[in-house]
Amino acid sequence: MVLGAGLRCPASVPWSSLAYGLLGLVLLWQGGRLLHRLCWRPRRLELALRAQGLRGTRYRFLTGDLGEHGRLNREAWARPLPLRCHDIAPRVAPFLHSSVREHGKACFSWFGPIPKVTIANPDLAKDVLSNKFGHLEKHKFQGLTKLLSDGVASHEGEKWVKHRRILNPAFHLEKLKRMLPAFSTCCEELISRWMESLGSEGSYEVDVWPEMQSLTGDVISRTAFGSSYLEGRRIFQLQAEQAERLLKCVQKIIIPGYMSLPTKNNRKMHQIKKEIDSILRGLIGKRMQAMREGESTKDDLLGLLLESNMRHTAEHGQSSQGLTIEEVTIILYEVLRLYPLAVTLTRQTYKQIEIGGVTYPAGVIIELPLLLIHSDPDIWGSDVHKFNPERFAEGISKASKDPGAFLPFSWGPRICIGQNFALLEAKMALCMILQHLELELALSYTHAPQSIITLRPTYGAQIKLRAI
Repeated sequence: MVLGAGLRCPASVPWSSLAYGLLGLVLLWQGGRLLHRLCWRPRRLELALRAQGLRGTRYRFLTGDLGEHGRLNREAWARPLPLRCHDIAPRVAPFLHSSVREHGKACFSWFGPIPKVTIANPDLAKDVLSNKFGHLEKHKFQGLTKLLSDGVASHEGEKWVKHRRILNPAFHLEKLKRMLPAFSTCCEELISRWMESLGSEGSYEVDVWPEMQSLTGDVISRTAFGSSYLEGRRIFQLQAEQAERLLKCVQKIIIPGYMSLPTKNNRKMHQIKKEIDSILRGLIGKRMQAMREGESTKDDLLGLLLESNMRHTAEHGQSSQGLTIEEVTIILYEVLRLYPLAVTLTRQTYKQIEIGGVTYPAGVIIELPLLLIHSDPDIWGSDVHKFNPERFAEGISKASKDPGAFLPFSWGPRICIGQNFALLEAKMALCMILQHLELELALSYTHAPQSIITLRPTYGAQIKLRAI
């Protein structure tokens, strides 16, 4: 027995040593991978980009340019712009503006350890958005996209193709015209509320930024969900909160696995996502049951989308101010040029590709600076920072030296599916408001545009209203 025990004991030592040795190898391997991702690969990519003629910032370990980006934002956002100054890029996107000015219209910076190449050439931007080069996909910020919106905009490949095919019929202009009564109802309610607030003085100062957000939410809720618009409004409110919470993560998402950490903000974002999904499933379930029981399709987006989906499944298996409508169109275009909703659009390479004579490996972010393209004097002329709707008098293609330089709704197969919806809503709201009220910029207004997911006024948009 003693001999047997003595024989077994030495045998256990090599096995434990082997286990510790294997654990050490695994840790070394993981450490090597992390070091490669955070140090060696960025340095190698930086050398490769510079060798091809690109200029840009030096890579800083782990954080890249996020620190400098935040510093410039804080400095720029502390100073408002002069009234009627439409040269907003230095304030809205100071890091982007200074990078392009210093390194050229094709340059690179660092989103953590990932190289981000900025391309301010409109022709190349259109090629990227149309995926002419192939091997490009939407850039995903470590799961944040799905928490904010897990819809057609975030899908790729066959899933995107199928969803877009189903969605397209519901957003045809002729279908959207059936929703004009809902648009009109929302606008009438807004105008009536403003008219009641005019009082004996006949004037009223209002911050139109939250008012327009509320109008947009009401329009989307009514047109998307019909009689269930209150539930739709709740979805809109939850998505707005989700966008605000997203901002708290932007500076931290370069930390591997950050979105999986059980922080208070992360937990709340997941709860909001679950509530939105629950409301949507309930609305869709009730509507589909009603349609199966013979109820006719309603003239709202939910009904049109479900009708389109069912058809796809069956086929494939599973003006008093003297403004003309043309003048209202060109005004909206000029506003969208000077103040595009998205300051930049991004894509990411998933295989090696060549763009504009430069070869990029997989994993590189391609940034298309819409704001800079829309405000480039070489494209739009010396009056680029002036509000001049007449530049669009002969159409978008003749508004600038480059017919493809106007990209407020993106471009190519992933062009914003809701652009007709948005423009129709804006035209109707503007025309109806101008029939009843005069608008004047209030003395309390501070001109301070800021990009938080979308472009918006930091301190609101105060307007004085007067009855006509």
